[in-house]
Amino acid sequence: MSFVIRTVSRTADGREIVRPVTLAQDSIAIGRDASNDVHLADLAVEPFHARLTLIPGGKLRVESVGGLGFALDGRTTQRAEVDPDKGAELRFGGHLLTIGSDGDNVIVRVERTAAVSDATGDKDERTAFSLKGLLPGKRTGAWTFAALVLAAFLIAPLWSWASYSTAKTRPAGFHADTAWSSGPLSKAHHALEGNCQACHDKAFVSVEDSKCVACHTGVHDHADPKRQVAAMAAPDFGKSVGNAFKVAFGKPTGQRCVDCHSEHEGAGPMPATAQAFCTDCHATMKARLPDTKLANAGDFGRDHPAFTPLRVDGGLKFPHDTHLSKVNGVARMAQTMPADFGGKRDGPGMVCADCHSPTADGVRFLPVDMEKNCQSCHSLGYDRVAGTVRTLKHGDVAQAVADVRALGWRPTVAPSMLAGRRRPGENAPASQGARPASADALFVRGGACYDCHVIERTGDAATNGWRVAKVTQPMRFMAKGWFDHKAHATESCSSCHNAAASKSASDLLIPAIGAVGDKNGATCRSCHGGEASASKVPSSCAMCHDYHLDSQAPWRPTGAARRTIALAERRKP
Repeated sequence: MSFVIRTVSRTADGREIVRPVTLAQDSIAIGRDASNDVHLADLAVEPFHARLTLIPGGKLRVESVGGLGFALDGRTTQRAEVDPDKGAELRFGGHLLTIGSDGDNVIVRVERTAAVSDATGDKDERTAFSLKGLLPGKRTGAWTFAALVLAAFLIAPLWSWASYSTAKTRPAGFHADTAWSSGPLSKAHHALEGNCQACHDKAFVSVEDSKCVACHTGVHDHADPKRQVAAMAAPDFGKSVGNAFKVAFGKPTGQRCVDCHSEHEGAGPMPATAQAFCTDCHATMKARLPDTKLANAGDFGRDHPAFTPLRVDGGLKFPHDTHLSKVNGVARMAQTMPADFGGKRDGPGMVCADCHSPTADGVRFLPVDMEKNCQSCHSLGYDRVAGTVRTLKHGDVAQAVADVRALGWRPTVAPSMLAGRRRPGENAPASQGARPASADALFVRGGACYDCHVIERTGDAATNGWRVAKVTQPMRFMAKGWFDHKAHATESCSSCHNAAASKSASDLLIPAIGAVGDKNGATCRSCHGGEASASKVPSSCAMCHDYHLDSQAPWRPTGAARRTIALAERRKP
């Protein structure tokens, strides 16, 4: 047998609406809780009040499962058996359940016949669960609340601001106009926490750039203001509407310091600049400034021009491949002279760190120094006196020529220390004490200066008509971009610089940007993607470029570099 529950409700004109539900089960639960088969929304009914169960003989057992009973044909009881064929009436609070049968089905008709009850008497169902009458009316409450908001967040802050508008600093304590602040100042401006007038000197007027440059005197514009305005893309509809509101409320619409440097974002470092701040101009700038030398740049991962690093004539003859070889005389000398190459070697040959030393902050590398990095192999000794070797002064051609001239004219018995200078790995000549016949030996093939430097002829008598080309070792090749070697310390030198294959000092060993989607090879896009990249290190404009174009590193939040390194490590194949 099954239960058919027919829930009856009535319209305003008395018409019945019956909603039947058939349950193919042996028992049904009755109560106020919504999980019951018969849900009675009445405070006089317990959450789980009673259960109807079919028993042998076609009868129905009704039993209370809580502390309250129920009414059966006018009598209150806790347990009873009824015959569906004969019918019965069960009352639970203000609801009447009529039991009947229809063939093999038990019919349970559920109808509310009285007002829903609660502890204070019979009330309408809408008011039984309402706080109406215990609180002020909606209109009174709304006007009262509006008045409180105006008093707390407009009148009181205005009074507080007017009270201290001429004071340089405010006394400690609560000030009502702090309700207008969106948060504490950043660490950089923490000293101004009690001096609102340092930036906000006019009521309801945005902070002006003049307030910023009053302290930040060394900051200059990004570009010529007129060209900068011409480079900006026309505002879309949304930005046009925003600009209209700015004009209406006296807020400047042009580029301002606070567009990039937002404040009151919390007591930590200032947030990094979003990429859109740059790409609003630079993504399509060529279309508005055809004469600009800058290429369009919209996103590092998909729309960024190739690098244009600084190219210089270094004035040196230096093959990296010879010095990094693992099998030639240089490699052998590195093995036999461990004290001059940082102690015990893990393998044959020199390594980058033998010549290249990082700066104190680890960002760049110091220029290679002859006395410190080269002289252990490339000696400038030219004479020996009682066991002491006299050396030429590196970098001063006139002094070197004078020192050699001071030796006087002596015929060469064997290759001298200058004209027949040893290369790393070669054996010493039989007679090491012979002296050069002339200072010219320094500047011809095999001479101490010739093998490493570009030699030029001049008319200067002090140098015998010789000149060594100026050596240039730039510490920064990306004049418009920033690169931090320390942030890439987890990588090896060779992962970016293919120095082992370079045969000339003129080779520029800076890696290329790489193709879009590049995953292999020593290119920047192998690891770095655009600002929203999920598969590579997210790299926005502010990671490498500084808006104010000074010599300092682009500003990044504290810990951002460490998080970038950690992310790159996790994404290594």
